[in-house]
Amino acid sequence: MAFVRNTHQRVIHAPAEVLSELIDTLGGPHDRLWPSPAWVPMRLDRPLAVGADGGHGPIRYRVSEHEPGRRVRFTFRPETGFRGHHELVVEPLPDGNTFLRHHVEAVPFGTSRLTWPLAIRPLHDALIEDLLDNAEQAATGRRPRPHRWSTWVRLLRRAGTPSARTCPVPKEARLAGTVFDAPHHAGAFSIKRPPGTSTDPQVWADAVFRDPPRWVRGLLLLREASVGAVCIERAGRSAFDTVAERPGEVLLGTDAGHLDFRVSVLVGDDRDTVALTTVVLLHNRRGRLYWTVVRPVHPVVVRAMLGHAARRLSERGTTAVR
Repeated sequence: MAFVRNTHQRVIHAPAEVLSELIDTLGGPHDRLWPSPAWVPMRLDRPLAVGADGGHGPIRYRVSEHEPGRRVRFTFRPETGFRGHHELVVEPLPDGNTFLRHHVEAVPFGTSRLTWPLAIRPLHDALIEDLLDNAEQAATGRRPRPHRWSTWVRLLRRAGTPSARTCPVPKEARLAGTVFDAPHHAGAFSIKRPPGTSTDPQVWADAVFRDPPRWVRGLLLLREASVGAVCIERAGRSAFDTVAERPGEVLLGTDAGHLDFRVSVLVGDDRDTVALTTVVLLHNRRGRLYWTVVRPVHPVVVRAMLGHAARRLSERGTTAVR
């Protein structure tokens, strides 16, 4: 039967007391060590102590041993697919520096015998290296030379990123619902907010419209270069300026000779979802022609932009360079 031993360790040029403070925040609301939001946060059901139960994502465990500020061992719960433990250890060195080590000893069973080498191990390795980067930066105030995620890790993370879906126009999107008396189009898409990412709708609006996927950026450039031929104004970056806001929602958009459009970015009351609502008011034949061309592509573009924003925002907050 396969036996997993996996160790990541680093010498950090800071006193052990500094690392001790960091390790004792694990799993709590002010966790300074776990690399979230780049990774699903570690959550425990109580302060770090023997008996605390929780995990990160599908990996579930409980605290089985704890030496405050020095060592914490987590024993895997059976539903995780491993028998064993993982632990984080702080060791002071004679020269005043500190040795920080994460170690796993476990036996995978069931489907974990296959998923450990294919997916869990590469993701685990990337996560722990990000954690060590966080520890080094928090303890020393200096950004370490970061490691880079492998192509395989990037692909695995992309496969796990939530995708945007069509949804009814949210009732909470009051700015979008009242901007036009009788819009010719109103449609919405939503995406599950990755744990640890911002709940500020302006942050999401900037991520969606100021940093779109490259192919969407190319389409927008093509649009700007070609619309003049049919007497339609170029939009420019100001087309996605914020024109109104309220708690939980911002409204972007502009007016033009052929149509007016507004885009609402809403973080739902439950803060679990982000919704993007588009409303369009057509003015004339040019507007109707333009919308006839754009409308079939619009859902594809919006879903791609929302998904890209979710990935980008989930990668913030870690010292690693992507």
